[in-house]
Amino acid sequence: MPAKGKHRRPKQNPITRKLALAGTGGAALTLPLISATTAGAVGTSAPAAAVTTVTAATAVNVAAAPPTTYSVVVGDTLSEIAADHSVSGGWKQLYEANRAVVGDNPSVIRPGIKLTLGAQAKAATAAKSAVKTAAKPASSYSNNLDGWIRESLDVMAKHGIPGSYNGIHRNVMRESSGNPKAINLWDINARNGIPSKGLLQVIDPTFKAYHVPGTSLDSYDPVANITAACNYAAARYGSIDNVNGAY
Repeated sequence: MPAKGKHRRPKQNPITRKLALAGTGGAALTLPLISATTAGAVGTSAPAAAVTTVTAATAVNVAAAPPTTYSVVVGDTLSEIAADHSVSGGWKQLYEANRAVVGDNPSVIRPGIKLTLGAQAKAATAAKSAVKTAAKPASSYSNNLDGWIRESLDVMAKHGIPGSYNGIHRNVMRESSGNPKAINLWDINARNGIPSKGLLQVIDPTFKAYHVPGTSLDSYDPVANITAACNYAAARYGSIDNVNGAY
């Protein structure tokens, strides 16, 4: 997702999320520091003109500095990044400047992508970014089904939720063919106004009931969807590995 060099003015209308209306073949779950240094004087003081020249050059260099960027790590949100790095215009401005890399859903930002924060971000950005990165280990998960499953398995392990890579992959392919935006608009759940969504086709009530802390609150988010579904499957069937047909 290539980042733009300048921020656009924030739009006044609410962001409209586009949902892929992909049919599914399976049943659904039912339930960002510039360091200033001072050189010591050598011999006599430098002429005033020399000092002025240095100051002007420094100003030119600062003005020519490229926009600040930030590399997303696990657990980040646009609002959190915008606040931490004092982005003018907040998360909406940040999203508009990075829509090409984020995609249509501002609630889902994948680890590893680089966001343009803008030249107006405060000088403390680099220091904050360094501290935050140290607190949150850099992610090695790829932004595809393999990466989503592996990230979910790591979250599951921290919460004692059973399940294997193969068990998750098998059920994902049956339920959504690996499409994180899949939505079922024809079965009984859809007719009841709670369509099944995402990789493992989870309805909203089930997603909310079995949502795992630390994952996105968006049921379309791949990792959140997988983890919530596996949490549900563990409660009902013992493990996602025991699910071989409809939930």
